[in-house]
Amino acid sequence: MRRWYDYITVNIFFLGLTTLAQTNGLIFPLLVQKFVGEAEKATYFGSLRLWTLMVALLAQAGMGLLSDHTATRWGRRRPFILIGTLFSLVFISAIGLSFGLEGLMGFWFLFSMAILLQLSSNTAQSAQQGLIPDLIPEEKRGRFSGVKALLEIPLPLLLVSFTIARLISGGQMWAGLIVAMAVLALSMLATMFVPERPLKVVPRRVDLSPFIRLVLMTALFTGLILGLGQIVRITGRAAENAGSQPLTIAILGLTGLMAMLTAVGLGVWSSVRLSLGDAARENPSYSWWVVNRLAYLVGINNLSTFAIFFLQARLGFIEETAAQPAAIMMLIVGVCILLTALPSGWLADRFGHRRLVAFSGVTAALGTLIAILVPSLGMIYIGGAIIGIATGVFFTANWALGTELVPVREAGRYLGISNLAGAGAGAVGAYIGGPIADFFSLRIPEVPGIGYVVLFSIFGLLFLFSVFALSRVQFRPVTQPVPEKRQLLS
Repeated sequence: MRRWYDYITVNIFFLGLTTLAQTNGLIFPLLVQKFVGEAEKATYFGSLRLWTLMVALLAQAGMGLLSDHTATRWGRRRPFILIGTLFSLVFISAIGLSFGLEGLMGFWFLFSMAILLQLSSNTAQSAQQGLIPDLIPEEKRGRFSGVKALLEIPLPLLLVSFTIARLISGGQMWAGLIVAMAVLALSMLATMFVPERPLKVVPRRVDLSPFIRLVLMTALFTGLILGLGQIVRITGRAAENAGSQPLTIAILGLTGLMAMLTAVGLGVWSSVRLSLGDAARENPSYSWWVVNRLAYLVGINNLSTFAIFFLQARLGFIEETAAQPAAIMMLIVGVCILLTALPSGWLADRFGHRRLVAFSGVTAALGTLIAILVPSLGMIYIGGAIIGIATGVFFTANWALGTELVPVREAGRYLGISNLAGAGAGAVGAYIGGPIADFFSLRIPEVPGIGYVVLFSIFGLLFLFSVFALSRVQFRPVTQPVPEKRQLLS
């Protein structure tokens, strides 16, 4: 891999994937709002998030395993990228056709196409993620990963903010989708120039046990989220009889917070036990690290998930006009993450990973408070910037801390479990939190955005809970010998 453009072809598909994800993040909430109305938009959007994220988790793992054992004349990754992208373009077009639908019929059509889109896009993404480990020698992976970070975060955020978001904000949703489809297709075509070679030796036996464990973990986690979401709904109906608004807010807000904390704590405990068995008892700090990671990600993922609805309710933006400021806010957050991610690695080595992870939780909570305290777009942007700084530090320091807590010989197995935190975070906050936002927005309309202020306050408390979970992590150096490195492709 000595050609200068290999840095681009190996990584450019991340540009298409993130552009698509950011576009969906703007269009899906607006479509759900159109189909189900104001009263239940957050509830239905939470359901959409739950099922699409769980499908994405399983599809990425399953298709990644399949591509690992595929041998074709075009390599083992590019066929999955090509096929996944072509199907994604079909399903994106179908989502565009839903613009003319109405009511629950429109919602369920969107729901179906979103599920299929997750299957196809994660088929492509699972293969894309294997290109650097497959093809790049270890001494060059840092440089290739730097280009990946550039194409995955700031460039698509800039692209979406200044093109697609403006089109959507002006009511031109089809035009926005077409731009996203063009970026996805062109990035896929560029990826086809990656010099991937067929496997010389194909593994004969596919070990399905990791995937089966993931299916069981996902089913257990999904069931837990569904049950806790139902408890929140029942509590909401009962809280209507509380009499005073402050008491109602306190009852349902506390119930929502406890439900999310239970989903984080019990979800992690059960998932780790299911995957690791008795080994989980021997390393409790690992479980607390995953709890810390999941609690933080519930907050950051869902602040962005409900950004459009928050801006509509808090500042009075009308429907799609909220797309542009929401995209700008995500751009600010993304740029701050990029600017702090690399320096935080040096800071973590100097001051310690735990201190920086704790700093992230407290700082993100402060940024959330600033964003919800005053109904001002400028203050929301300032709060978003603070959250972005905290998150850039968190991503680097938290992961580095996790690598210190896992056994060296089983690092892949242990760190793979933490992937559930990424997908589970969006599901926990959206499915449990959506009904809370709808409940207060419908019953206390005289306070603009009260439902999302309550919900975002819960996310801020989850940032602080992540700091508590961190306090339970006791670092013990792993003394197992490092296994011999395998030969890499040059």
